[in-house]
Amino acid sequence: MFFYLAQQTINAIQLGSIYALIALGYSMVYGVLVMINFAHGDLFMLGAFACLLLAVLLPVHLPFVVILLLVMVVIGLLGALIERVAYRPLRDAPRVSAIITALGCGLVIENTTLSLSPYPQFMPKLFDSTTLTYASLTITTLQILIIGVALGLMVGLDFLIRKTGFGMAMRAISFDSRTVPLMGIPVNRMISLTFFVGAGLGGAAGMLYGLAYPQISATMGVLIGWKAFIAAVIGGIGSIRGAVLGGFILGGVEVMSVAYLPSTYRDLISYSLLLAILIFKPYGLLGQPPNQKV
Repeated sequence: MFFYLAQQTINAIQLGSIYALIALGYSMVYGVLVMINFAHGDLFMLGAFACLLLAVLLPVHLPFVVILLLVMVVIGLLGALIERVAYRPLRDAPRVSAIITALGCGLVIENTTLSLSPYPQFMPKLFDSTTLTYASLTITTLQILIIGVALGLMVGLDFLIRKTGFGMAMRAISFDSRTVPLMGIPVNRMISLTFFVGAGLGGAAGMLYGLAYPQISATMGVLIGWKAFIAAVIGGIGSIRGAVLGGFILGGVEVMSVAYLPSTYRDLISYSLLLAILIFKPYGLLGQPPNQKV
């Protein structure tokens, strides 16, 4: 019983780390623009397909780290491009216009990918994974790599937000976007960089998800994206550490519910958890109510 619980805990950490990476993108954009980037789930999907293309089409075999960095840069640039073309012109428009535009961008990305790849694809192995066994507990080197890379990216982002000039500028824009231009902060550039970093993390999550669950499709970003959004709301939308906490909570709930209950209860339990948390903590576990001047 103990080893079974430990095995499911490892699976929960793996899934939760992927949810957390995607949720970070939602929280970063919301923290700066107070807007939900509903195209983020489809950027996650493109990360998996970008990894597939780099692994299959290139004549040379690239190392894992190089592919990861290329995927993050490509998806990050696409996220910044979407912000520049679709979101920036609507920054002062009614909030519903930005929401509809975000949904439209997601549908364009999804259906474009679907027209190019209508059938599910299988992700090739980037390296040979070995299995480590202790009693009845097993863990693969692929799982260790996925968890390690995800945690490394989370720690790196936390350092970037809290200890660098970019992070200070991003937090200043989140606090008062109308005043920070008077202090010499280039608001448009910082917002584009925020989209770049958030989309890059989503692309990395797509690549890791494709390695962990090798079948990928053009529609996989819809459900995974919504679940990561739930994770961000559970932790407190706009909170970096809250997004990480919410990702691991949701991953743990999903894995444990499937391990001990019929799989049909998984989504019911996940959404019920969201409702229960929002009833008692309307701003999420680590979220803070906005300060209002009287």
